Amino acid sequence: MKIPGAVAARIRIGTCSWADESLSKHWYPKGVAAGARLAYYAERFDTVEVDSTFYRLPAPEMVERWAERTPDGFVMHVKAFALMTRHPVKLEQLPPDLRAGAPTDARGRVERPPRELRAEAFALFHEALEPLRSTGKLGGILLQFPPYIVPKPVSFEYLEWAHEQLRGDDALVEFRHRSWLDDEHRADTLSFLERHGMTHVVTDSPRMEDAKNVVPTVVARTSPTAYVRLHGRNASTWNVRGRSAADRFDYLYEEDELRELVEPLQELAAGADQAFVLFNNNGRSPDGSGGWVAQAATNAVMLKKLLDDS
Repeated sequence: MKIPGAVAARIRIGTCSWADESLSKHWYPKGVAAGARLAYYAERFDTVEVDSTFYRLPAPEMVERWAERTPDGFVMHVKAFALMTRHPVKLEQLPPDLRAGAPTDARGRVERPPRELRAEAFALFHEALEPLRSTGKLGGILLQFPPYIVPKPVSFEYLEWAHEQLRGDDALVEFRHRSWLDDEHRADTLSFLERHGMTHVVTDSPRMEDAKNVVPTVVARTSPTAYVRLHGRNASTWNVRGRSAADRFDYLYEEDELRELVEPLQELAAGADQAFVLFNNNGRSPDGSGGWVAQAATNAVMLKKLLDDS
């Protein structure tokens, strides 16, 4: 609910990645070189979520370029490396210094990594982001947990430990198993996040009551930051085996669907210090004239206009 008299934070809108294939092919004008895309993006949006860091730890010199190519006031949220959020990783995804002695399974994946190895990954991740932190451009760290992580004591203990490893950076927590936010566990989950100063990531996904890896949309704020990720509502591809993540998030929101989100977003932003909406739908859709549009950027512009008009 809106807090009477509370000042609402300005809702910043952006996309999850500025280098997604659909953006590169269908949003950037021809002639914009790969190295110039972030600056072009930052002229049109004032926030972005970096998701490439889920697959590899960021290199400090790369982060330095991000800071150099964005204006003052721009905010970059960074997705945690997979090892940090208990996702499987292959040995070659680790930096060379971390590979020695790491236990692996028959498929070349790091097997049951010790807490000490995860701590080293957290430390390298934190160190690499210093160029953003020192320029005031670092937003939060997205801790997106896999669907097999469910609410039980060991999971809450790991959440608390992971938060400590961020060394003061804001934790944006997204769950992928619906039990975290079902009727039985919702209150405990949200109160835990609030007690520890972690941000509950509000998600919008397909309406699939029978899918355990689709978390219900719970519009709630557990920290001074409001954070929303819009994954699209493509139920037909969400859990199809053999399909890619791009297929899962292939969805263009209609204007009426976005209009329905305006009031909940405004309520979420009421009393918040900062508010962000990031579009994670990353496919392409027909533009009606024989061409294509990038879904995330198209919807981001649509929602921004709807919020401005309201």
